[in-house]
Amino acid sequence: MKFIDEAKIEVIAGDGGNGCASFCREKFRPFGGPDGGDGGKGGTIWAVADRNINTLVDFRFSKMHKARNGEPGRGADCYGKGADDIHLRMPVGTLIIDNASGEILADLTEHGQTEMLAKGGEGGWGNIHFKSSTNRAPRQKGEGKEGERRELRLELKVLADVGLLGMPNAGKSTFISAVSNARPKIADYPFTTLHPNLGVVRVSHEKSFVIADIPGLIEGASEGAGLGHQFLRHLQRTGLLLHIVDLAPFETNVDPVKEAKALVKELKKYDESLVDKPRWLVLNKLDMVPEEDRKKLVKDFLKRFAWKGPVFEISALNHQGCPELVNAIYQHLEAKKHSESRAEETQMTEEARGISSIDPDDPRFKILD
Repeated sequence: MKFIDEAKIEVIAGDGGNGCASFCREKFRPFGGPDGGDGGKGGTIWAVADRNINTLVDFRFSKMHKARNGEPGRGADCYGKGADDIHLRMPVGTLIIDNASGEILADLTEHGQTEMLAKGGEGGWGNIHFKSSTNRAPRQKGEGKEGERRELRLELKVLADVGLLGMPNAGKSTFISAVSNARPKIADYPFTTLHPNLGVVRVSHEKSFVIADIPGLIEGASEGAGLGHQFLRHLQRTGLLLHIVDLAPFETNVDPVKEAKALVKELKKYDESLVDKPRWLVLNKLDMVPEEDRKKLVKDFLKRFAWKGPVFEISALNHQGCPELVNAIYQHLEAKKHSESRAEETQMTEEARGISSIDPDDPRFKILD
């Protein structure tokens, strides 16, 4: 299935049915009075997050989604039938934006999450609602309201715990295939990866995390070089970035330090928050460097790159150093989850204390003599 992470659609909710102005015409009831029913409600359009869908390909070719109108009311107190709602199933991680105003209408982050996209119009009142002691034969009736109509832009941001970042041919696809169940295309030319790949990394039978591989980023991506910045949004939801560097480039005139700095610069141009995310340096393809030269090469790279964060030395091709990196990632994610849960519990406790505590100087709690 082709990976589609952007789409534009138009949603049109159904109009409400008109109310009816009718009078009872039954035998032996010469003054039966008004009996016009209400119109039915127009269909509403909803977005539903579904974890079984991984792409927006269904919305690339089906651009208009229109709900039915409600039926008009009829005589004999017959109300019009309401139209069925439409539920559009979208991948978890979809961002729904109003194309006209730029307002974010919904962010589908959980399976089963349901958000309204366009509300159906209410049905008009029949003349039975206008009956009174002074108006016994009302001929008024309500018109059905129009349903909402919107042009929407859908953007998919994959939900992953870890994101891979690196230049083309840095070994990202080889790494994700070595540690997870993902099987991306691997070849000896740049831009082999043309769309994001997700893989589940199994640390043990009950311990796992999700890793995302995006196409390589090159210098000048902000101006559209290579594949540009179009896939960087998939890293915005990740909790950890792995900056993979090729320490043994095929071309001799390529400087790994210069490439690494250029990538960080492009990352900063796209989104400052990505630079502030936890980022680990992964030095790859050490199997292609003579063993006696590895320490010197790594030391020189770290000195010139001025890196002070975590560093891992691996060879994705023969899995050297990969198990240690995977265990470190899992421990980091677990520690982050634990700290977030503790912070949430602390906040809830403080809120509970604030509610239960009473300020004796508060005039609302003064005891009257």
